[in-house]
Amino acid sequence: MGDVVIGARSGAGEPEGSGRRAARSAESGAPSASVEDAAAQTADEQGDGAEGPTEGSSKSHRSDAESADQSESQAPGKQRKQRSFWKELPILVGIALVLALVIKTFFVQAFSIPSESMQNTLQVGDRVLVDKLTPWFGAEPERGEVVVFHDPGGWLNDEPTQQSNNSFVRGVQDVLSFVGLMPSANEKDLIKRVIAVGGDTVECEGTGPVKVNGVALNEPYVYQGNTPCGDHPFDPVKVPNGRIWVMGDHRADSLDSRFHMDQPGGGTVPVGNVIGRAFVVAWPVGHWSTLSVPDTFDQKGLAAAAPLAPPVAGAVGAVALLPLVRRVRDRRDGRKDS
Repeated sequence: MGDVVIGARSGAGEPEGSGRRAARSAESGAPSASVEDAAAQTADEQGDGAEGPTEGSSKSHRSDAESADQSESQAPGKQRKQRSFWKELPILVGIALVLALVIKTFFVQAFSIPSESMQNTLQVGDRVLVDKLTPWFGAEPERGEVVVFHDPGGWLNDEPTQQSNNSFVRGVQDVLSFVGLMPSANEKDLIKRVIAVGGDTVECEGTGPVKVNGVALNEPYVYQGNTPCGDHPFDPVKVPNGRIWVMGDHRADSLDSRFHMDQPGGGTVPVGNVIGRAFVVAWPVGHWSTLSVPDTFDQKGLAAAAPLAPPVAGAVGAVALLPLVRRVRDRRDGRKDS
């Protein structure tokens, strides 16, 4: 019995113990679940916290990368600008030279005054700008204008060309003169004042004054101390059409039309040889001035023959057409009567 009791006790005790253990395990299971939930929640919070910094760090990395990309994109841009400038510089220089050549060829060209023949209007070494555009539109030189023209032949045979002894300087001068930025030392050109044009009669007897179509010229531009005829008066000369008569303002020191009357053209210059009209003294700055036409060439009667030509031609044309006008009028009146 004792064994039974013991066995019974032992037998009853095991289920109770197991039940207690189960109960305890169940009870302990609740806290463990709550602990697991808490751990899970903590893990979630930690996970959220971990995700937050990770996202923020990724954004910061992204912004750093973008700023780096921007800085990299800006840096090459600056380098490209510098490279493009140096690459474009020869092109810009070439365009400037081409424009200068075009301007020199068709519009304006600079010339240097080599002698004293136009004093005091122009001094030795002055740079004048010459209008080459208007002759392209058929404009011809007018009385009183200062013009540059090619040697018509034999006027500058004894005049040496002014060139530097330095080959490098000569090369630079040739290039600059070719594009019109510097006067040429090789071309034999002259600069004088137009006194008479085609159809005019010009003369200068004794000491003057110079007369054009019988009208005496008051010439304030003549060099002080010179007479209008200088030391070379001349008889009346009829200037052929398409030619001009030129004289220097320094009448005692100018080998102008007066000294070439024995050559073809009788001292006159073909209009086709005229490069253009000098309109301004551009250099040196202290000599800057415009080269306008003096008022003496605006005198009434200076070109008296020219203004009469159109009215006379108009009158002759009207007389010639008068019979035709009458015939047309008679026919019109006859039709009205019928």
